[in-house]
Amino acid sequence: MSTFARSFPLGAAVVAATLAVLSAAPAQAAKLRPQNLTQLIADAQLIVAGEVKNVTDGVSPTGLPYTEITLAVQDSAKGDLRGGAQYKFRQFGLVAPRKMPNGTMLLAVSPEGFPRWQEGERVIAFLHKPASQTGLQTTAGLAQGKLNVLNGNVFNEFNNRGLFDGVKVTAGLLSAKEQAMLASQGPVDAATFVGLVGRAVSENWVKTGEMR
Repeated sequence: MSTFARSFPLGAAVVAATLAVLSAAPAQAAKLRPQNLTQLIADAQLIVAGEVKNVTDGVSPTGLPYTEITLAVQDSAKGDLRGGAQYKFRQFGLVAPRKMPNGTMLLAVSPEGFPRWQEGERVIAFLHKPASQTGLQTTAGLAQGKLNVLNGNVFNEFNNRGLFDGVKVTAGLLSAKEQAMLASQGPVDAATFVGLVGRAVSENWVKTGEMR
């Protein structure tokens, strides 16, 4: 079992708002380029598990609206972060419209399809590398790459729609539970999910073609 799987606690989330993601609109998913688990792992610079500690928004000195998220990292499957670290990043767009000093309303909220973050939620985030010019960062696959952990299950905003579509792993590498997970739809067991992701990264399955 990978360190990622062993270290990530799987208790119930404390924020009831995460329950709302189970009612995600399929129309939003249709507007995104579908990305399955193999693509999320390949595209992510960081894969972290942790708790959302703080969510604020603002406008940069150059006029760029952003939402700033602070994660208390419990473990990571990909990247240099370790348990106990605080990771802060900025995603494009505001949490909500805001009144500017000149009296006008700035309506530049995060676009449809971007992940929404709530303080106190437990998440697994597949994070792209920051944009070279702006430093802004979000999840691979946008809302597809931010998964909530609730009551021992893992699910994204689209209830895992398409997450395992087309994912193939070399015979003999998966347990029976992992095979069943890849054939399933809807929320999946958190321990099984983080175990598979942790091994896929640590054993380099995507680059070697073992996972495709």
